[in-house]
Amino acid sequence: MFDVVLKGGEVIDGTGKTRFKSDIGVSQDRITAIGNLESSDSGTVIDASGKLVCPGFVDVHTHLDAQVFWDGTLSPSPLHGVTTVIGGNCGFTIAPLSDDPAVGDYLMRMLSRVEGIPLECLQEGVPWNWKSTAEYFDSMEGRLSINAGFKVGHSALRRVVMGTAATEREATDEELKAMQELLRLGLESGGIGFSSSWSRTHNDPFGNMVPSRYASRGELIALCEVLADFEGTSIEFIPALGPFEQWAMDLMADMSVAANSPLNWNVLNINARTLEEGKKKLEAGDVATSKGGKVIALTVPMTLGLHLNFLGGFVLDALPEWENFILKSRHEKMEILSDPVARKELDDFAQQDSPLRNVAHWGAKTIFHTKAPENKQYVGKTIYEIADEVGKSPWDTLVDIALADELETSFGNPVDDEPDTDWEARVEVWRDSRAIIGASDAGAHLDLFISSNYATYMLGEAVRKRNLLDMEEAVHMLTKVPAELYGLVDRGVIKEGNYADLVVFDENTIGSEPTSIVNDLPLETPRLFAGAYGVEHVLCNGEEIVRSGEFTSNQPGTVLRSGTHTKNPSMV
Repeated sequence: MFDVVLKGGEVIDGTGKTRFKSDIGVSQDRITAIGNLESSDSGTVIDASGKLVCPGFVDVHTHLDAQVFWDGTLSPSPLHGVTTVIGGNCGFTIAPLSDDPAVGDYLMRMLSRVEGIPLECLQEGVPWNWKSTAEYFDSMEGRLSINAGFKVGHSALRRVVMGTAATEREATDEELKAMQELLRLGLESGGIGFSSSWSRTHNDPFGNMVPSRYASRGELIALCEVLADFEGTSIEFIPALGPFEQWAMDLMADMSVAANSPLNWNVLNINARTLEEGKKKLEAGDVATSKGGKVIALTVPMTLGLHLNFLGGFVLDALPEWENFILKSRHEKMEILSDPVARKELDDFAQQDSPLRNVAHWGAKTIFHTKAPENKQYVGKTIYEIADEVGKSPWDTLVDIALADELETSFGNPVDDEPDTDWEARVEVWRDSRAIIGASDAGAHLDLFISSNYATYMLGEAVRKRNLLDMEEAVHMLTKVPAELYGLVDRGVIKEGNYADLVVFDENTIGSEPTSIVNDLPLETPRLFAGAYGVEHVLCNGEEIVRSGEFTSNQPGTVLRSGTHTKNPSMV
């Protein structure tokens, strides 16, 4: 007798092999039979006829570390077929903490600043009642819809060990040894790796670089060496933005060799114009191979449509002299924008020559979402169009709309229907063994962009609409490939004995719904959101968590622990 039978679907097993028609029998959390099955004695029968059945998708780059406490579904990721996520990336983790409450307060404010999670949500929605990484992991057991594994973050280690000096200088030998020991404790409790960042965009809310950016090369290598003693661990790192210099490639290779683990770097954005530059960055994988390491690029399979606003201010804070403005409170910003002199000064700064000058091309921006009833008429229009209607400059037009919305107006440049050449360039990179799909940032940048819908968006655009690759190959890229990168045990492929992480979807309608705004964060704070088309059932560990686009009440997700739920990933 089976607990669940998925009846009559076409199975794409994740290996890349041709689909085949079969039933799937599930007992408890495992796939126990594949074939022509009788379902009369089964507890639940899911009619999959006319649909595809594949493994659950694996999202290896998220920032869901805090969301687990106010939303155990980890929405919207499971609505798009994701059944396993990896958090703790970029060095930004909320464990470990220490006896000093200032550590938690700093990490909370840093996370809010660099990952775009409203501070009030972190204050209201996260208990902050642990000290060790082990206690953090234990606190989320039994409350998740999907599987989640977490790395130990470099910035957290530095802040716990070094206090305020973490954002002032390199570590002493004694401090480095203390960080190694703290990392070791995190890995012993099940941390599935180590993460760090040297990205120049990562700065804290106090005008400093984040702690990991003060680390020396030797510190990074020494921390990676700790991973070599632990089964099933990996590294995630951001070395730099723009083209890679040789030092960046050598550093990542040496980190991988020290850990005896793969390193994945974030992020590779590809379209037809950036393809050749992207190929040069992929050469980091060749450098690693020559040294006995493994370095893989994370590539996001879509263009991110940025939703800018004056409240959070990400991206806008990179305009000349804008950082101080963006760091102010909502009330202070509204006062500045209401003052004609201060308002003009802010725009004058924005119009200075800078790499992001085009961001301040206000008239070309489109209004995506508004709050005030009188602004509803402007949704979908450009600022130029609205300015002509109201007889104001584009800048004054945008500011007046934003003030009426209490700065919650969302605006930006729409992602138009991209040419096939852009998607062809992406497919070329997806097929490169030095790259892997997976840079969703799910749980972060909640008002700036949404890419936790990457799986259904990719399947809809590249497979269904453009037929640039077979569904079997696309599913393989979303399942087995990322599962193997992290050494996930018994996941990523449909076969007897593996965990029953399964997705039933309609290949004729699969895709992402348009981006919308929902007010479902703590204190009813808004965020960007997108559901999915065509995803009819999602099972995690044998239990149905999504049915017809809605969450069930089941929470069968596992907190993944290194060495138990992961094994050493391949280094070739």
